[in-house]
Amino acid sequence: MDNKPVTIALIYDFDGTLAPGNMQEYEFIPAVGKSSAEFWEESNRIAEKQDADPILAYMAKMIECARRKNLPLKRETFRESGRHITYYAGVREWFSRINAYGASKGFEIQHYINSSGIKEIIEGTDIAHEFKNIYACSFLYDESGAAYWPAVGVNYTNKTQFIYKINKGIESVSDSTLVNRYLEEEKRPVQFKHMIYIGDGTTDIPCMRLVKSQGGHSIAVYDPQDRRAFDAMRQLIDEGRATYVCPADYTEGGEIDKLVKTIIDKIYTDNKIKRMAESLKVNPTC
Repeated sequence: MDNKPVTIALIYDFDGTLAPGNMQEYEFIPAVGKSSAEFWEESNRIAEKQDADPILAYMAKMIECARRKNLPLKRETFRESGRHITYYAGVREWFSRINAYGASKGFEIQHYINSSGIKEIIEGTDIAHEFKNIYACSFLYDESGAAYWPAVGVNYTNKTQFIYKINKGIESVSDSTLVNRYLEEEKRPVQFKHMIYIGDGTTDIPCMRLVKSQGGHSIAVYDPQDRRAFDAMRQLIDEGRATYVCPADYTEGGEIDKLVKTIIDKIYTDNKIKRMAESLKVNPTC
């Protein structure tokens, strides 16, 4: 009999979900002498003018701006930027608390990032070690260690590929073979019904819808200081794209803390009922 604990995956967007704003705005954009509004306006203009993917356009814009300012765009530069990112309330303490709660129910909790931000910046944060894997945009680097081309661009639709990779236990971004190999859902390392997706924006909608439609749980979060953000996230509930909406406040006893623990309780109960039903098939009592 397999006594391996059931795995529950918590999958997070990053910008606007765990941390306010966009990660490029903390260090990079000021360093190249632009305001956030200027950078994103110019990036979006490139995408619109050349009918390009907006994510790849902003990555190309980062390379262009860095070269013009003779700014070394290296892994170490990105990771240093990540050390300056601030988080929503309770984020640092969140992971160990949820891990412990899951363990009390016999579950292994795994945390993942699925972001259109920069992987190398996230790797520089002091919470990077909490994640089993970080799926995000990244760069190719030349012999000198300088970024020269996008390696991975994560937009709103191809974000869903990483949900399938988590589902099948595949960590490699470049893999296109194992992810397409058939494997019964019950035998997959992380079943969809054991996923909790947490995101804040339009780039998360396909992932939230996918996880929800496959029996998992999707949580739309919003900046607690922005009432308009709540209205936008509430619309995702009305449209059936997310299951719940909460402020991005991860402190103990807060709404998302209570909600995620309740979802873990539900998964525990569902699994217990399933085991009882299977037992009755083998040893009927009536």
